[in-house]
Amino acid sequence: MIGAMIPDSLRGWSRSQRHAVIASYLGWTLDAFDFFLLVFVIVDVAKEFGASVEAVTWAVTLTLALRPVGALIFGRLADRYGRRPVLMIDVLAYSILGFITAFSPNLVVFIIIRALFGIAMGGEWGVGASLTMESIPAKSRGLVSGILQAGYPTGYLLAAIVYGLLYEHIGWRGMFMVGIVPALLVLYIRQFVHESPGWRREHAGASRIGEILRRHWAITVYAVLFMMCMAFFSHGTQDLYPTFLKVDRGLDPRTIGAIAVVYNLGGILGGIVFGAWSQKIGRRNALIIGAVGALAVLPFWTMAHNVVILAAAAFLMQFTAHGCWGVVPAHLNEISPPEARGTFPGFVYQLGNLLASGNATIQAGLAASLGGYAPALMIVAAGAGIGVALLSFFGREAKEIDMTMASEPQSSRE
Repeated sequence: MIGAMIPDSLRGWSRSQRHAVIASYLGWTLDAFDFFLLVFVIVDVAKEFGASVEAVTWAVTLTLALRPVGALIFGRLADRYGRRPVLMIDVLAYSILGFITAFSPNLVVFIIIRALFGIAMGGEWGVGASLTMESIPAKSRGLVSGILQAGYPTGYLLAAIVYGLLYEHIGWRGMFMVGIVPALLVLYIRQFVHESPGWRREHAGASRIGEILRRHWAITVYAVLFMMCMAFFSHGTQDLYPTFLKVDRGLDPRTIGAIAVVYNLGGILGGIVFGAWSQKIGRRNALIIGAVGALAVLPFWTMAHNVVILAAAAFLMQFTAHGCWGVVPAHLNEISPPEARGTFPGFVYQLGNLLASGNATIQAGLAASLGGYAPALMIVAAGAGIGVALLSFFGREAKEIDMTMASEPQSSRE
């Protein structure tokens, strides 16, 4: 059924629509790549600077906490000046900050650079998603939503490959130097990507974001809580999983890298499958199915000791968790106020990340008190999955909204 839906979703695209999707996918992929380089070397950074793992996780916490700042800054610029030029500036910013992380002389500077990286990282998703969703046919939104969000596990996958193949030769600093590569994407965007047809210069920036959020306070509160649970869902199952494999299971870098490749392939596939499926069954239903599926996998994901079982469970965990995430770009853009679509989806997304930004520190603290990372990961992932399922059940559906028109989104219960 899903296989038959995919070709239909891809029919009738123009060249500019294809380039918009490719650019946004690569932008989020490479953004995630620069972010996830850190999760593989937390222990090494701690040793380098004579600090605890929990202290280094503050770099992850501040990266997530400052993403709303980037979403607000770059989102408002995108609403005022257009999606395309702001996307180029944002990609260049996070690439440079990822690169200079390699030259940190101490932990304080390291954390400051990663915090600034969080601002740049926070701007990419909202701008790229609005550029794409405003450019493609409505029938393609589910599939493209899954493709776009699959960029996140793809970035994690690339980081895992770099870690597995290059870490022993270039060390943790060399891994961050590789983070300059995404800057090349700017050349592609400049050459091939057109401005979103849904962006209108005469309306851009017409309303202040505070006024828009007050006018749409109910959907704002809902979206922030929903994205908080989604952020705990993803970061709670990803950020310290390599640390769990290294510390609790004693695995070597090559094995950890191989398992990370496996579970990120699951995330990529899950995002695309659930995104396409949501076009048929609705965004809310797809989210609920993905969250419940992840809960069923939890015991195998953390309690197994056999490497094959760990890899298989990790694949299924990311297939379901990122299956939920594959629905998010379409869902958030569809329920957003149209006059601030460049700002609203990314801003509420990153506010949710702010509320969940302490995930790595929380899990590290739980691991210290509970005697291992396995129970810490399970507690957070279970709570997040339940939250996603409940909020999706009571949420709104706006699957058929016309995003090229400046009208209020209409919602319905399915």
